Amino acid sequence: MKKGLRLWAVLFWLLIWQLGSMALGSEILLVSPVRVIETLAGMAVQAQFWRSVGFSLIRIFGGFLLGALLGSLLAALSSRFRIIRELFSPLVLTIRTVPVASFIILALIWFSSRNLSILISFLMVLPIIYTGVLTGIGERDRGLMEMASVFHVRRARRFLMIDLPGVYPYFHAACKTALGLSWKSGIAAEVIGMPRGSIGEHMQQAKVYLDTPSLFAWTVVIVLVSLLCERLVLHGMDLGMKTLRRWKG
Repeated sequence: MKKGLRLWAVLFWLLIWQLGSMALGSEILLVSPVRVIETLAGMAVQAQFWRSVGFSLIRIFGGFLLGALLGSLLAALSSRFRIIRELFSPLVLTIRTVPVASFIILALIWFSSRNLSILISFLMVLPIIYTGVLTGIGERDRGLMEMASVFHVRRARRFLMIDLPGVYPYFHAACKTALGLSWKSGIAAEVIGMPRGSIGEHMQQAKVYLDTPSLFAWTVVIVLVSLLCERLVLHGMDLGMKTLRRWKG
């Protein structure tokens, strides 16, 4: 579990959920956690379930990767060239402030809904990574940079030994935030656009037919897959940095 998340606290809120469901006495209003687990178990044995998870995972995670790569590149260019920073500042501000629903509706006018979640995830991730990396570049150790300049350290070596370690904490924090947001925005895009075979389509169908157990079950799936992606990405990044530090040492 994530640091700070205690099992007793999780069990406490599950108990509150269960008691609330029993008090209401209606699965349409509030389904019990036991019923959600049963529904999820029934869904997990179907091939269509895994195809839908894969459909959404590939597109939303793909949007995150595109946003992380382009955001990092734009931040690096903006830190070096003032004109690029000034050029992209209004665009980044616009993406950060415009509601995600507006982007989704506009995108549906121009593009097919099948790959809508890639675009929306990309747009939500881009400004977060851009801002984080740009801040990290500005906070690098000035003393180390001056020393590297005095001793004429090669650009590639300076990047690995000074730039990357200095920016990494900011990039790490930005990725952690962006990963969660990419799933929230990506699933929202699927719910509105309803691409065939997506998690969002199943959630919309569950809402239409008042199938609350399935709606909750798909929500649990989203949370679990999002957390799994976050753990794998952040662990891989940390492992890469540890390997770099050992090599540097």
